[in-house]
Amino acid sequence: MVISSIADTLVRSAESVGDTISGTFFEPVIRLGVTGLARSGKTVFITSLVANLLDRGRMPGLVAAQEGRIEAAYLQPQPDDTVPRFDYEAHLGALTGTAPHWPDSTRAVSELRLSLRVRPSGLLSGLQGPRTVHLDIVDYPGEWLLDLALLDKSYDNWSKETLERIAGRETAQEFMGRVREVDPTASHDEVLAQDLAKSFAAYLKAARARGYYDCTPGRFLLPGDLAGSPALTFAPIPVEAPSRRRTLHREMERRFEAYKSRVVKPFFRDHFSRIDRQVVLVDALGAIHKGPKAVEDMRRAMVDILAAFRPGRNAWLSQLLLGKRVEKILFAATKADHLHHLQHPRLTAIMEALTREARDRARFAGAETAALSLAALRATTEEIRAHDGQDLPCVRGSLLESGKQAAFYPGALPEDPSHLLGPARDGAEGWLDADYGFMAFAPASLTLAPGDGPPHIRLDRAAQFLIGDRL
Repeated sequence: MVISSIADTLVRSAESVGDTISGTFFEPVIRLGVTGLARSGKTVFITSLVANLLDRGRMPGLVAAQEGRIEAAYLQPQPDDTVPRFDYEAHLGALTGTAPHWPDSTRAVSELRLSLRVRPSGLLSGLQGPRTVHLDIVDYPGEWLLDLALLDKSYDNWSKETLERIAGRETAQEFMGRVREVDPTASHDEVLAQDLAKSFAAYLKAARARGYYDCTPGRFLLPGDLAGSPALTFAPIPVEAPSRRRTLHREMERRFEAYKSRVVKPFFRDHFSRIDRQVVLVDALGAIHKGPKAVEDMRRAMVDILAAFRPGRNAWLSQLLLGKRVEKILFAATKADHLHHLQHPRLTAIMEALTREARDRARFAGAETAALSLAALRATTEEIRAHDGQDLPCVRGSLLESGKQAAFYPGALPEDPSHLLGPARDGAEGWLDADYGFMAFAPASLTLAPGDGPPHIRLDRAAQFLIGDRL
C-alpha cells in the first residue's frame, strides 16, 4: 500500500509538472472549479457563462471582451477522457427553448473545455499574434467537497461529532431512536447495518431539505453507481471503547475508512487538486428565508469548504515543487434576480459577512478572494408597486409551480449584515423584526439578438475576476 501510494503520488506530480510546463510555454490552461451546495445554480451558472463567452454581447465587464481582444471562442473535447462531458447543449436548450425550464442539477463530476483566441494587450501587443487560452470548467457537487474534511477524522471521532450535532434536530429523531437501540459490541449484522445506513441517508436528505448544509457524507445524497455498495453502507453509532473483530463497530469503522480511501481520496487526487480558480455558489436568499439556524449552518459550511482548498499563489516554480494551489476564489450569492437591484448591495454585503472568516483565511495564504451577488440567468423584470402608501421595489416573473405571472416583494434586507448574522450565531429560532419571503421563478422565454448570450446580472464581473487576468 505504501509503495503504491508513493508511486501514485510520483505519477501525479509528473503530470502536474507536465501541465505546468505546457501551460507556461505553449497554450495556457485555466482550470476553473464550479461548486456550491444543493440548488445553488451550478448547472445554470456554467451554461450561461459558456453561452456568454461564445456570444459576448452582454459581457462589458470582461475587459478582454469589452476591448474586442477575444477574436473567437469554440468548444472542443475536454482533455480528461474518463470524465463525463458537461452537457452544455442540452442545458442551454432547456433554458432557451420554446418551453424553458431549469435543467437537472449536478449529480456527478463533469467537465467542459472552452478555447478562446485572444489578442494580447499592452505595449508589445502589435508585435505578437493572437494566442489560444483554454478554459477547462470542472463541475462537481458541493456535498462532495465537504467530504474532504473526513480525511482527517477517524470513524470514532466522526461518529461522536455527528451524533452530538444532530441529536436535537427534529429531522434526526427517527435515526437517533434506532441508534440508541444499537449495541456496537454485538456481532455484525448486515441487515441491521443496511437499515442504519438507509435511516441515516433518509435523515441527510430531510436535513438538506430543511436547510442544513452539514450533510455529509455527500455520496449518501448522490450515490450514483455506488448505491448499495459497502462503502455507502455505514452510519454513526455510539462508541465507548476500541472495537473488536467482527463486531458492528469494527465493520462500520472498516467501511468508513473504505469510503475515505475509495471515494474521497480519488476525487481529491483526480479532480480537486488540479483546480487553480474556484467559484463557490451560495443560495443565500434561500437560507435567509429558512431562518437564523440555516444562515449559521451555511456560514459554517463556507468555512469547511474553504478548509478543503489549498489557497495560495501559483508561481511557476512553486507549481513545479508544491503542485497547484487555488489562487482565486469567488463566493457568489446566486438568484440576485429575485431581488430588485436596489437591494443587491445589501445582498452582497451579507455575502461578504457570511464568508468573512473563509476569505480572511484564504487571503492570509496568498489567494485572492471576492464576494458578489449575481444571477447567471435573469428570470425576472423589475417594477415599483404602491402598497399601503409605500412604493415597494418588486420583481415580476413566471411562478415555477403554476406558470402564472406574479409580482413579488421579498422584504427589505438589513443594511447591516450583523442584524442577520447576530441572531444566527445566537441560535435564534426566527427573525425578530422581519419576515423574508422567497418565490421560485421559472426561466423566462428568450429572444436573443445575434451576438448576445442569455441575460444575466454581473456574470461578466464574475468572469473578469476569475479569468480576466489571463486573457
